[in-house]
Amino acid sequence: MARQKAGLTPDERLHLSAPLLAALESHPAFGAASTVLLYHSLPDEVDTHAFVRKWWRAKRLLLPVVVGADLELREYKGEESMALGRFGIEEPVGKAFTDYGGIDLAVVPGVAFDRRGNRLGRGRGYYDRLLPSLPSTYKIGICFPFQLVEEVPAEPFDIRMDEVLTFPVSGR
Repeated sequence: MARQKAGLTPDERLHLSAPLLAALESHPAFGAASTVLLYHSLPDEVDTHAFVRKWWRAKRLLLPVVVGADLELREYKGEESMALGRFGIEEPVGKAFTDYGGIDLAVVPGVAFDRRGNRLGRGRGYYDRLLPSLPSTYKIGICFPFQLVEEVPAEPFDIRMDEVLTFPVSGR
């Protein structure tokens, strides 16, 4: 999986990201949401940078920030509110957003997903520790088509996505 993701050129990644983000944009859960947890993509993930810039004035967009062993959520307030954080990821500065019950939708990256909504992360457990705090939030995993696999190893305590969005297939 890592080789396939790393093998994408920046143009290929943008080309593959466009239909996924268009599908997210037209998704009923996104349309109904006022507060959305997104992520600022790494070079091997579905590219969310332009999407974040497009929607931040219309919706409250939260982005994760690595703080120690956990993710802290902060509101994106434009490009000038971003600073280079740990792991070379641009992260919003400012105070932590702690009203987890007010998050309507979480869009979650992963290394791989399966059709049952199981997610394989990068192995550091950041989302594993965050997702239990979002029990009533609708969770959409987003990935390139080759990242949707038959089965992802999962434990009973793992939080499943409500839906996995990929192109051309999606679902749970």
